[in-house]
Amino acid sequence: MPVTLQMIDHARWQTDEQVRIDLSRIYHEAPGERLPLAPDDFIQANLAAGHRFCSAFFNDRHIGALLCEDEGDAWKISHCCVRKSTRRRGVGTRLMALLSLEAASAQRLLVVPSQGLTLADELLVSRLGYVRDPARDGFVLAQE
Repeated sequence: MPVTLQMIDHARWQTDEQVRIDLSRIYHEAPGERLPLAPDDFIQANLAAGHRFCSAFFNDRHIGALLCEDEGDAWKISHCCVRKSTRRRGVGTRLMALLSLEAASAQRLLVVPSQGLTLADELLVSRLGYVRDPARDGFVLAQE
């Protein structure tokens, strides 16, 4: 699957109807206990707060996304979700890999907060090369 990375900020959300449709669909398919708000409220609140969503883009559609908060020297990433129809095809892993390249070129660390992670989540981020960092209360992508 030739997935590419796209960034969705508040301006893009407001001007691109397909972005609104796709991002809403992605988070409506997330397990309910994973989001602190209703899906559309979650998206809008985070965009209004100045955060952005990093999206996996394939065949003219956004098929996965995660929340990205810029903290100066690091990007805090959370709430990764992939459309049900494309799960178990490596979309989430590819999204994380593309984002790690983007973060490296921007000279930012990638941090996955520990709060709310299940054991399966922790195993996944560890498999992707993240290591626990108590100082950041989460997992940080190991530097090569």
